[in-house]
Amino acid sequence: MSKWQEGVVRRLTLLLERVLPVGILVVAVIGAPVMIFSPEGLPRLRGLERELEQVEEESAQLRREIEALRGRVDRLRDDPTAVERIARDNLGLVRQTEVVFQFPTKK
Repeated sequence: MSKWQEGVVRRLTLLLERVLPVGILVVAVIGAPVMIFSPEGLPRLRGLERELEQVEEESAQLRREIEALRGRVDRLRDDPTAVERIARDNLGLVRQTEVVFQFPTKK
């Protein structure tokens, strides 16, 4: 390599050593706020956090409903009075020894 080429290489190396870090810093200083405040940045993050809270709340509500239904299933399985109550209320069943009176409803 000639002295001229070595000088050019030295200058390019010096230029890259000084300019490259400053260029990266400038890109980071300008690019970070643009990325944060763009529609796909911080606003989207906040929206996703709100959506996550709603889904977690709905999930908790469904878990409570499941537990209530499990309790009802357990009562139906183990408590004959609960079964009788449902038979009377939902199906309109009565015991053989009972007398049913039906009255006309007012319109």
